[in-house]
Order: sequence, then C-alpha cells, then structure tokens
Amino acid sequence: MPNVKFKNQLHLHFLVFIAGFTAILGELITLEAISLVWFRMTIAGVLMLLYLKLKKINLRVPKKDLIKFFLAGIVIALHWITFFAAIKVSNISITLAMFSTGAFFASFIEPIFYKRKIIPYEIVFGLIVIAGVFLIMQTELNYILGICLGISSALFSTLFAVMNGKFVAKYNASVISFYEFVSGVLFISIFLWILPNGFHSGFFNLSILDWGYLTILASICTAYAFIASVYVMKYITPYSVVLTYNLEPIYGIVLALILFPKSETMSPLFYVGAALIICTVLLNAIFKHKKKIKIKP
Repeated sequence: MPNVKFKNQLHLHFLVFIAGFTAILGELITLEAISLVWFRMTIAGVLMLLYLKLKKINLRVPKKDLIKFFLAGIVIALHWITFFAAIKVSNISITLAMFSTGAFFASFIEPIFYKRKIIPYEIVFGLIVIAGVFLIMQTELNYILGICLGISSALFSTLFAVMNGKFVAKYNASVISFYEFVSGVLFISIFLWILPNGFHSGFFNLSILDWGYLTILASICTAYAFIASVYVMKYITPYSVVLTYNLEPIYGIVLALILFPKSETMSPLFYVGAALIICTVLLNAIFKHKKKIKIKP
C-alpha cells in the first residue's frame, strides 16, 4: 500500500507539472486566446465523449442540473480565455503569479456558496495577497493589462471550482466535464459568430506546430489530466491534492524561465511579490487542513 501511495504522489506531481506546462503551450500556440480555447474545448470534449462511451458511463442528467453544468462551462471558458489572453499580452510569469490570487477570491466566494462565516485569517491572507500584487504592479506597470486579465482568470477559476465542488458530490466528474466542454464550445461559437473576424475562411488553417501543441493541450493537459486527477484522489487525501496543485505557479514560472529566459526574466521585486502570494496560498491550505483535524470527533 505505501508503494501505491508513493506512485500516486509522483503521478500527482506529474499532473501539477502538466498544469504548469499549460501556460507554456499558451505561449507557443500562435492563435488568439478565444480561438485557442475553442479548439481546446472542442478536442477535449470529443476525447471525453470517447472515454465515457468506452467506460459505458451514463450521460443522462436532469435538465435542471444540465443548465447548471452549462453555466459552469461558460465560467471555465471565460477562465481559460482570460488566462491565455493574459499570457499573450504579458508573459507566463505575470499570468501565473496573478492566477495564484484565486485563494483570496475563494475566501469570499466559498462562504456565499456554502453559507459559512468568513474566517478571520482568510482576510489577513487576502491582505497579504493584495500586498504581493501591489509589489508586482510597482515594477511591472507595462504589464497592467496582463495583470488585470490574470486576476480575472483567477476569479473565474475560483468561481468554477466552487460550482464544481457541489456537482461532483452528485454526478460522475467526467460527465460533468463533458457537458461543461460542450457548453464552453457553444458559448465561444456564438461569440465568434458575432465577431467580425470570428469564424473566417482560414479559421481551421493552422500550422502543423499549432495543431500539435493544441492536441497536447486538449488531450494530455485537459482530458487526461482531469481523468487522472480524479483517479489519484482515490489514494491521496483532498488536502494533499489541493496543496500540491498550489505548486503549479512555481513549476510554470521555473519552466518559463528555462524555456523563455529573455521574455520571462523579471525584476527582483516581482519575485518577492510572487513569493508572498504563493506562500500565502500554501499557508492557507495548511491552516484549513489543521482546522479540519481539530474539529474531527
């Protein structure tokens, strides 16, 4: 059993590495953020459907819940669009540092959804996160649009996570994801039809490299990563999973520095601000875990 747990711990860190690599692919793919997310969700949706059919998982869902899944699909689409748009207008380091502010939003969104009181230390952590963002803005004002988009992405991501937390208690996680992907594709498709240069003649005329990167993004970084993360949670506590996934910005920023040293090397103050945000996120997860242990009978 310890050997199985160790293998799944390694698997989990590989999944977090994949999550960090998503930002790298966002930099490499030459498409605009909206088109990029449309392709990602379309390919991932098809792959998820094949997986569901292979496993013979029932796709039937009541209409009331289906509407909720579709709303969540729009939220995750907006998260990915703002995430990749932030990379396009700034860089990976800025985007991932701002994405880490999601824990700050969670401290206010979770109490609304789960009808609990705001915990005092979450407010303190939130203020530290704001201080981290302020430090980054002091030296990186030329990336202000990327900072705003990155924070928006964190907000949408947190909202999506809280919504999904209620769904997974009732339905198969893969079924939920499939309908969310379908919803996201429909939402973006409507948006692209409205835009003057949305669906144009060369929309599907992509380079071989872009098709390759998109395939990796949709298959390994989306469909596989999601299915595998659900599997890993059978052997590892939710706390360990959440805490490990909070390392995603660190993996992503380190990868970006190695692969794109010229565009990703930031000022010392940026790394101080990013460290403040990431350390606060990790501390928040540790405090929550200790509180759960204390309230156990």
